[in-house]
Amino acid sequence: FSISCRKSKGKPNGKKPAPEEKKLYLEPEYTKSKITDFEFKELVMLPREIDLNEWLASNTTTFFHHINLQYSTISEFCTGESCQTMAVCNTQYYWYDERGKKIKCTAPQYVDFVMSSVQKLVTDEDVFPTKYGKEFPNSFESLVKKICKYLFHVLAHIYSSHFKETLALELHGHLNTLYTHFILFIREFNLVDPKETTIMDDLTEVLCSSSSSGSSSNGSGNGSSNSAGAQNHVKER
Repeated sequence: FSISCRKSKGKPNGKKPAPEEKKLYLEPEYTKSKITDFEFKELVMLPREIDLNEWLASNTTTFFHHINLQYSTISEFCTGESCQTMAVCNTQYYWYDERGKKIKCTAPQYVDFVMSSVQKLVTDEDVFPTKYGKEFPNSFESLVKKICKYLFHVLAHIYSSHFKETLALELHGHLNTLYTHFILFIREFNLVDPKETTIMDDLTEVLCSSSSSGSSSNGSGNGSSNSAGAQNHVKER
């Protein structure tokens, strides 16, 4: 699958933008909540004598399962009525199919597209080989980058639209821990362009600043891809 990312700006209509709501997930009493104080910077580093692709495959698969599980805890609140678009703060994401056709979908539909696409990839022996002697495809790193971009959208949507429910379930410590681990991982290996994650920079600064010293904040970007498959999103601000 491949991802296309384009921006479009609406024409000015003379109206003042709606005031941004206070971000509950930035409240100090909640950002301090994690299930562990482990040094994640050390946790994400490539161990000696471990193949890079093996490390990326193992971690990407684990993050996929954990983010899917985290979303499942609030999925009953993420409905076509409550989340009519896949929105994160003031950014809306759209799905594009393998033909490049724009699909207008709700947030739960978008997340389902994401999880179905990623599930298909991580269980494909030709993409994520598990048998000894099986080689990773040349496109493996670019596919991991695209998967991580998908997963970031899901995490960001949980914070933006469902943090109150996460708090009510007392799962914000798990969410913060998962987010911190994931962000430091994608930074360590330059898997997602920083421009893509800018929308959550305020949260990243609070949760990851103490754990990210020395880690890279510059992503290599994904470039263009001609491979067939489901295409991701368009941003509109």
